[in-house]
Amino acid sequence: MSAVAIANYKKNFPTAKTLVERLEKIDLAILKRRIGKIDILLASPECTDHTCAKGSAVRRESSRATAMEAVRFAQFFRPRWIVVENVVHMRPWSRYEELKNSLRQIGYHLAEQVLNSAEFGVPQARKRLFLVGDLKKKPGLVRPTRSRKPTTVRSILDPPGRWKLRPLFQPRRAKGTLERADRAINALGSTKAFLLVYYGTDGSGGWQPLSRPLRTITTIDRFALVTPSREGPMIRMLQVDELKRAMGHRKKFSLPFGTRREKIRLLGNGVCPPVMKKVIHCLIAD
Repeated sequence: MSAVAIANYKKNFPTAKTLVERLEKIDLAILKRRIGKIDILLASPECTDHTCAKGSAVRRESSRATAMEAVRFAQFFRPRWIVVENVVHMRPWSRYEELKNSLRQIGYHLAEQVLNSAEFGVPQARKRLFLVGDLKKKPGLVRPTRSRKPTTVRSILDPPGRWKLRPLFQPRRAKGTLERADRAINALGSTKAFLLVYYGTDGSGGWQPLSRPLRTITTIDRFALVTPSREGPMIRMLQVDELKRAMGHRKKFSLPFGTRREKIRLLGNGVCPPVMKKVIHCLIAD
């Protein structure tokens, strides 16, 4: 997976230097000779064993502990600014206070916020924790930039007719899928399109109208568009380019490498660019 991520990253940022290695095994002295001094450290430690999406599965402490590598990198490079981004569920972690105290001991003034991408013009409701630090002063809080009306999922959809549709009600369709669709049709009527959570369990009914931002994109291909027709409801999965728009990527951002599943996994693991841009602008502002 890392090879696919690096290939796509290099396509979009051809001058960037990349390194594929376990954080714990990186020799920072060698790395510094390669890249030199840095001004800001952006850290997105592994989130798999923090997120509620894992359900009741056992959490791996070795995965959670990758967050502490941010301390090691910050202590060695001493960039003026640091941003640690993760799922909101990182906060109850037993070492979260240790992480913050360790950064304070280095000299960082910290600020902590939970930001929802839908409040920054992104057509997706995606809440993430941002722990930011500045060696010289207390960081300010990031203010939402959205207008009164959030950008809806309808705005990311490709024009009708571009993708092949299939009948929703088929004998082989999973029972859970049909139950979710029935709930949506009962709520909206039979003449309105909606989105269906196609795979996995869902605690919010398993569907959403097109008049709201998209639910949080995960690493799994799970969102399907259901549209009415004379032959009955028709269904198709959301496409990679639609999900790219739902992450807030610019048109020129491309994912030319990897399978459909790998591309969706990259997007589900990503940070919405408009949100990170706002965080950094606020952090480095004089």
